[in-house]
Amino acid sequence: MNVQVMGILNVTPDSFSDGGRYDTVPAAVERAHQLIEAGADVLDIGAESTRPGYTPLDDETEWARLEPVLQALSRDIPVPISIDTYHATTAERAMELGVQIINDISACRDPRMAEVLQRGTAQYVYMHNRTQVDRALGSQVLVEETRLGVERLLDAGVAPSRIIVDPGIGFAKTQEQNLACMRDIDLFCDLGYPVLLGTSRKRVIGNALDVPVDERLEGTLATVAYGVLHGVRIVRVHDVKETVRVCRMLEAICNVVTS
Repeated sequence: MNVQVMGILNVTPDSFSDGGRYDTVPAAVERAHQLIEAGADVLDIGAESTRPGYTPLDDETEWARLEPVLQALSRDIPVPISIDTYHATTAERAMELGVQIINDISACRDPRMAEVLQRGTAQYVYMHNRTQVDRALGSQVLVEETRLGVERLLDAGVAPSRIIVDPGIGFAKTQEQNLACMRDIDLFCDLGYPVLLGTSRKRVIGNALDVPVDERLEGTLATVAYGVLHGVRIVRVHDVKETVRVCRMLEAICNVVTS
């Protein structure tokens, strides 16, 4: 078992959890180093809030927020950088600056994304998402939709070694579907690609525990532990230090060798 902890760095003024705290370059760079010191294996940088009811950004505005932060971090950052974008243009520009992961919440909605990926070497997170919620769908159907989406990437020439799968907790799903996808996370793992789980401080936890955003740490750690024990290999979180400790403890238990 080897779990990577992906630390979230929002360079946006309106994130649901920490909007406005790191939307200047000095603040973002300082936060990046704090996350790494806390044990982050990867940094995931996003310039657009994707909270419920968010207003989409155009790619130029997104890049205007991302570029100075990436320029500042690319000089000395010791861990891989991921960017959270569904714009192929942004992905292309970021890869030119050395970004190693494209984290796309849109299920590859941009028709140019696969073409851009072909020309680069970055890994790509294919996240399950839908244009609308369908309450009748079970987790098995959502897994199958994910498989078909990945097949389209493979058909477009994206190497399987570059694909990561995300079940898309909190995106176009009911509370029950979010919980079912987490319960059945092993079905996503069975697709044969590394699975990224992003539940940190999300509404599904708030609804389950009836707590506000700033009281969702324990719920987040519960989802992390469950996911890791069922095959998840990357967890995307705000609270890096606590998550690293949970993952390292699980690894110690699962990797112990007895004579």
